[in-house]
Amino acid sequence: MNRSDPRPHLASHTDSTAETQLLRPVLHWNPGMLVPILILGSIVLVGAYAYFLQLRDGLSVTGMRDTVSWGLYITNFVFFIGISHVGALLSSILRLTGAGWRHPITRMAEAITFSALLFGALMPLVDLGRPERALNLLLHGRIQSPILWDIVSITTYLAGSTLFLYLPLIPDLALLRDRSQQLPGWRRWIYRVLSIGWSGSASQHARLERAMGVMAVLILPIAIMVHTVVSWIFAMTLRPGWNSTIFGPYFVAGALASGAAAVVIAMAVFRRIYHLERWITVEHFRKMAALVLVLDLVYLYFNLSEYATTAYKMELSEKALLLELFRGPLAPLFWFTQVFGLIVPALLLVLPPLLPALRRRWILCSVMASALIVIQAWLKRFIIVVPVLEHPNLPVHDPASVVGIYQPTWVEWSITAGAIAGFVLVYYLFSRFFPIVSVWETEKAERAEVPEGQALRPRLSPAGEVAS
Repeated sequence: MNRSDPRPHLASHTDSTAETQLLRPVLHWNPGMLVPILILGSIVLVGAYAYFLQLRDGLSVTGMRDTVSWGLYITNFVFFIGISHVGALLSSILRLTGAGWRHPITRMAEAITFSALLFGALMPLVDLGRPERALNLLLHGRIQSPILWDIVSITTYLAGSTLFLYLPLIPDLALLRDRSQQLPGWRRWIYRVLSIGWSGSASQHARLERAMGVMAVLILPIAIMVHTVVSWIFAMTLRPGWNSTIFGPYFVAGALASGAAAVVIAMAVFRRIYHLERWITVEHFRKMAALVLVLDLVYLYFNLSEYATTAYKMELSEKALLLELFRGPLAPLFWFTQVFGLIVPALLLVLPPLLPALRRRWILCSVMASALIVIQAWLKRFIIVVPVLEHPNLPVHDPASVVGIYQPTWVEWSITAGAIAGFVLVYYLFSRFFPIVSVWETEKAERAEVPEGQALRPRLSPAGEVAS
């Protein structure tokens, strides 16, 4: 690197293999990238049409009429808020502890947070038959209302997470600004504006590091507060099944497990489609598998604690709900979340180092376990929300009976599919407009590992895998 160059991130462009490869998905678009955009965009349009019908005809087009007041929409809300935790907690903790292996995955985690919060914040508005009445929370909100706390905390979390994603992106935006001569003018304008005059000087790097350190500290309590407040909306409501004092840590543990699992899936997908094998190695999957395993076991412990203590006492108000979950219509869903959503993933993450036949299948086992955990996360939110509302705790109501069975309509399923597709679409588009792996942090780490004058090249493990 030319030490006299006041802009170190712009020096030796042609010699930087990492820079060239990591920027390729952003600078070089191809017709194949339109396929996922068209598929996901079509699903989003179907969901938008379904929501138009809901706005026109009201909530009568949904299954939330005579049975429950919350259904798929609040399930989606809690799910999206849950997986959004990974960017704040995983990225900030790894930054604060100085874990060197984090560089290829922190931006993936932070982008998940941003995308998930966008659609998570929309779900309560979708759940309202008259979305304009959400203004009443701001105009006439009561400090005693947990829903008001939720609005304030999510707004703060979205603003903080956006800033947390943007700060480490600035040097790469400047890099794109100076490498985008062949790109359309509107993209060059975006990179020029967002890079805010970054030149890569030592003083700018020092200020950026300080700002990132401050945000890494602030985002931790904000993230924990958000999902704790979400859990309080349930726990502070007089309903059987929600009368729990551990809902705060219970929800946070589930959010961290599903969020970390989502990062593993993103790692595998981007590693394959963008050819990032040099930076996202088997060792990264081993470390993330260990993290997902710990979080999965913690969440399994909370599940055991929540249901075992309630089932042991079997109070009258809880009996019908527990019987429906344990051996009633929802039993297959409940036991799938416990067995295939938590226990089987734990086995998939534990067995590879113990069984030689699976030792070379780390990535496959990690992705399979993570996919099951993410599916479990959505189903578990459904189990928490819907069955409780089917068993109202009213003086004139027999606790052993059910008011009605909630059956979501195609409108609800379409909006749900549109929200999930929208989340994936925003995440994919982000990776096409901005480097999904931090270029400047990766090059900084590689320069620190390789002696001056020695060429940077990938190192091979004894098994022939590209090592970090």
